[in-house]
Amino acid sequence: MAGKNKPMSQVKQLLLLQRQGNKIKFIARNLGISKNTVKSYLARIISLNKPIEELLSLDDPALELIFHGGNPAYKDERYEYIKTRLDYYAAELKRKGVTQKLLWEEYIADVPDGYGLTQFAFHLRQQLVARKPAMVLSYTPAEKLYVDFAGHKLSYVDTFTGECIECPVFVACLPFSDYAFAIVVRSQRIEDFIYALIKCLEFLGGSPVILVPDNLKAAVIRANRYDPELNKALEDFCNHYGITILPTRVASPRDKALVENQVKLVYARVYAKIRDQKFFDLASLNDAVLEKITLHNQTRMQKKPYCREERFLSIEKPKLVPLRELPYEIKYYRELMVAKNNHVYLSIDKHYYSVPFQWIGQKVKVIFTRSLVRLYHNGEMIAMHPRSYVVGGYSTIVEHLCSHHQHYLSRSPAYYMEKASRISQDLLSIMKSLFDGGRPAEQNYRSCDGFLSLCRKTAQPIFEAACKCAIDDKCYSYKYLLRTIDRMQKTGLPVQTPETPLPDHGNIRGKEYYRQLSINL
Repeated sequence: MAGKNKPMSQVKQLLLLQRQGNKIKFIARNLGISKNTVKSYLARIISLNKPIEELLSLDDPALELIFHGGNPAYKDERYEYIKTRLDYYAAELKRKGVTQKLLWEEYIADVPDGYGLTQFAFHLRQQLVARKPAMVLSYTPAEKLYVDFAGHKLSYVDTFTGECIECPVFVACLPFSDYAFAIVVRSQRIEDFIYALIKCLEFLGGSPVILVPDNLKAAVIRANRYDPELNKALEDFCNHYGITILPTRVASPRDKALVENQVKLVYARVYAKIRDQKFFDLASLNDAVLEKITLHNQTRMQKKPYCREERFLSIEKPKLVPLRELPYEIKYYRELMVAKNNHVYLSIDKHYYSVPFQWIGQKVKVIFTRSLVRLYHNGEMIAMHPRSYVVGGYSTIVEHLCSHHQHYLSRSPAYYMEKASRISQDLLSIMKSLFDGGRPAEQNYRSCDGFLSLCRKTAQPIFEAACKCAIDDKCYSYKYLLRTIDRMQKTGLPVQTPETPLPDHGNIRGKEYYRQLSINL
């Protein structure tokens, strides 16, 4: 039976003709094979010592095992030697710089009559592959989203500097439909990683149940096979959209084989098709990538009667979890001490935010996003501010201040005049005249506070009489009003300033003198 093995259907015909009592020459001519081949099969039948009916009842693979079972190559002593050293070869190949050729050179030095390089590499590769069998997985629609960054980058030209800026490419796919998404981002940092995930969910129109990222730093802080430490920002993102995180094992690309294959397809259907185009900003580069990835999803798959987009829209998209109305914003965390001025200092923005004064001297937790700053104490939110990027500025809520400070900040001419209008019209006239005197308003605030203090300490008739005296004398100072009140309290009567007539004198010019347009001496 040397040479090429005959198909089992032909061997069964040979058995049938033999059972009918036909001669070797007839069988060979009828089946179109040589007489020696017929003789070798008949000899094999005799050596098996089995009835022809039993052989004919077997399926083709079982019958083939009887006639052609076993490969002589695997019974060779050289093969047995390689099997005994397989663990050594597998460990050596993991070492830096060790190749199959180097191992073969060492092998042939020990076994001069051993396999050649091709056969040695074949048997070694076959055994190593057999040690790591692959598993066929089934996927549930809208359950998982695989994400990864492509190994090669895309670039655009900075119009100001002429520099070619290389950017990583984020790739994601839903394993059930193999529906793909790709976007170019500036880096693999957490901010850009979260931005890419948000754009991916918007592209899909919903969120999956499980996110399967690689062990990049933006997703996993400390890798562990059983309990990896995840990036808090990514956890917040997934909590916002109700997604569970399931990172792959370290150095286990098979855990996300579909997105690894998707990266290869992106190379062929995106990278290759835009390789000769020039881009001058990230937005135009992403427009081109989105156009090509859409065509990729609409391309008919080779071994399936549909395209990725058809399967996604018909089965998977209706099962995605609807997105929340407000998009996710990255949260940052700090623990800060409340200063004596009941503000905390956020160093990243060099800005101050107020906290209720009762927490002065205590530590509070600060959680801030791009737009909001929230402050917590013992799990209770005690303050919230719009985030400000004014360097050295203060974001202050008046209610956070103590009453004394609130009064200090609430001072204004209108504030004092409104208070005076409720007390006395004469006091209101004094304050109006004081603020109209031309001095800065803040210089008059203490005088107004003094007036109000005198009002609280003085009987109303005496206070109003003192105000009238101040108006008549056009003297609006606190000290004048205080002296007037003291005199009235001592005498018990309003004090009127007597008008002293001018003495008669010949040199007095009189009011007519000052009314003339020209001076007459």
